Amino acid sequence: MAGRRAALKAVDWVAFAERVPPNQRTMFNTLKTRSDALAAKLTSLPEKPVTIDWTYYRSAVVKAGMVEEFEKKFTALKVPEPVDTQSALINSQEAEADAAAAAYMEGSKARIAQYRQQLEKFHNMIPFDQMTIEDLNDTFPETKLDKQKYPYWPHKPIADL
Repeated sequence: MAGRRAALKAVDWVAFAERVPPNQRTMFNTLKTRSDALAAKLTSLPEKPVTIDWTYYRSAVVKAGMVEEFEKKFTALKVPEPVDTQSALINSQEAEADAAAAAYMEGSKARIAQYRQQLEKFHNMIPFDQMTIEDLNDTFPETKLDKQKYPYWPHKPIADL
């Protein structure tokens, strides 16, 4: 039992409590109380069950063969333990989430570098009230007028009227 206890993952209740919204605080407290009660009950159990003193029962029980029959049935009894089928799936999902988070972090670092370049561009540019049209077009090329696409801007051609 102690080997199984060591294999269980401990819950970080402090980190868990930080993520609980205020409207769900009572449900969180109930969950923690139940979890603590179950953990205390589990730790109070002995690692191995108490052995049965069959010789005492053979001397105390009058009916012949009854204790031997119970002992035979008791030793033949095997309680099946549930097979853990979800841990591998959870571990693979955790690995996928870690990989996705690492990829997102790398993408975020690239975006931060790009935003810092844009910010540096804004810090180094001429103030808007001192810019000429040429300075504006050099700083922001997307504002430059395309004479091929709009040859009559800001006026419409007479054919379009």
